[in-house]
Amino acid sequence: MIQGIGASSGIAIGKAFVLPNWEWEVPDQKIDVADFAREFERVYEGIRTSKHEIEQIKDELREVVGSEETHIFDAHIAILDDPVFMNEIQGIIQRQYKAAEVAVKEAIDHFVTMFDLLDDEYMKERALDIKDVGNRLLKHLLGVPEIALPKDTQPFILVAKELSPSQLAHINPDHVLGIVTMAGSTTSHSSIMARALGIPLVVGVEGDLNEPINTGQMIVVDGGEGKVYIEPEPAIIAEYERLRESETEEKRKLQHIADRTSVTPDGKSLRLKANISSMKELEIALSSGASGVGLFRTEFLYMDRSRFPREEEQFEVYRSVAERLGGESLVIRTLDIGGDKQLDYFELPEEDNPFLGYRAIRISLDRRDLFKTQLRAILRASAFGDVKLMYPLISSLEEVRAANAILDEARRELDEDGIAYDKAMKVGIMIEVPAAVMIADLLAQEVDFFSVGTNDLVQFTLAVDRMNEQISHLYDPFHPALLRMLLQTAEAAKRQGITVSVCGEMAGDLRALPIWLGLDVDDLSMSAHSILHVKQRLLMTRQEESRALLEQLKACRTSNEIVQRLNDFKATINERTANG
Repeated sequence: MIQGIGASSGIAIGKAFVLPNWEWEVPDQKIDVADFAREFERVYEGIRTSKHEIEQIKDELREVVGSEETHIFDAHIAILDDPVFMNEIQGIIQRQYKAAEVAVKEAIDHFVTMFDLLDDEYMKERALDIKDVGNRLLKHLLGVPEIALPKDTQPFILVAKELSPSQLAHINPDHVLGIVTMAGSTTSHSSIMARALGIPLVVGVEGDLNEPINTGQMIVVDGGEGKVYIEPEPAIIAEYERLRESETEEKRKLQHIADRTSVTPDGKSLRLKANISSMKELEIALSSGASGVGLFRTEFLYMDRSRFPREEEQFEVYRSVAERLGGESLVIRTLDIGGDKQLDYFELPEEDNPFLGYRAIRISLDRRDLFKTQLRAILRASAFGDVKLMYPLISSLEEVRAANAILDEARRELDEDGIAYDKAMKVGIMIEVPAAVMIADLLAQEVDFFSVGTNDLVQFTLAVDRMNEQISHLYDPFHPALLRMLLQTAEAAKRQGITVSVCGEMAGDLRALPIWLGLDVDDLSMSAHSILHVKQRLLMTRQEESRALLEQLKACRTSNEIVQRLNDFKATINERTANG
């Protein structure tokens, strides 16, 4: 058994197809000064062709994985448009009298080496993007065909040293059962896309691999546990076939509760909503019985283009979602860019710590024109359903008041133009920084609801960058400090009589469900794929028992104690359910 890192859950059983390394042989060819213009034009033409191919990939993928994941390729186009990349290529041609393909190869190697040396996992993953883009450009300069996956064979498990987003974009999930890569991490663009495609993926197996995997070998891939079995014994294959059938059967059974009301045996109603970024994700959520949308990430509207979306474009999307929900609530979060979310056409300043910098509501309040355009679109959509507005990354009363002042301006403009909107539209904020928790009692007097963004709240509370693999083990959602943060936030909301919801990874974590029931939160918003699992658990969990457990958790001194009590609670429910 080979132990890697589980990057996309699921079980795959089949024969391996080993993808050759995507590396072109480039002879060191010299040129004359008179050839400079011709070589520059070859590079420009290669870039134009590469950008056209990438745009085609985006169009093909958009219907498969949704718009949010296709913004990965906007980053590839940005590399081709980057003057630093081009200057490096031109400099090699001019200084060293080298042909275009040689200059491109040396430029790729230079930047990849530079990024690989950085002590930052995110930047190391971007080195793969540079290599992907550079190899695409080289392919056109050399006139060589792209390495293709077999299409006429039986479905296979793809094995590669590393897998670029461009290569993954051409994968047909019906042909590829699973993927194993020697390198990579759970935060890579390829991992993100594999999860969106629903393909089991294990990365980083090279360190535990004694001899190479060969095409045709039987493999079992456990994407959840990060395990890979090469030429396993029949008993192991049989066990994983049983597990795979069990997973399939569980999904089928869970579908039967999609239409059931989300209520505990002792009568606590907890609305289970979805986090979405596209209409495709909305359809998946509705088929899973989602009671509305608790977080509509509007970033995808801005990412998948070359300019800011106009008011009319935004309005049409917001209205479509509101109407499709048929009266269920839709919480629209205003633009949350910055940090790890960039726009190619909006130049953000380089920052030492972008997660703590110019992002989210800070950008909106600075760019009032962009903010008001979005607010007008959201207000107009509120006439077509139960639409709610939510501001991200709030840390002060001043920010809420400044945002609401711009919202009031937008309302007055719509009134003057005679455009309809919901004058009672609710306005809330995300609680995702410790400062907001500490003044939650004051913020609760200014807004209609709270939504706890657990991902950032954990990260900021513990001062842990969860994308940094060196310290990611310190990212602990069950830390006693976070529990206290949650208690203070929920209590402030309840005292003021406003609703409180939870979104982020913890909302879909079955272990955390008794915490939410104990805190008496109103909504949970999560990935559409988690809704039925949480609903199943909710239908078996009593709020009264959850409240008693929460009192025990308050006395715990370590996260290990908290997790142990949550696991014991889960085991008790499982046993009771099994015994009828």
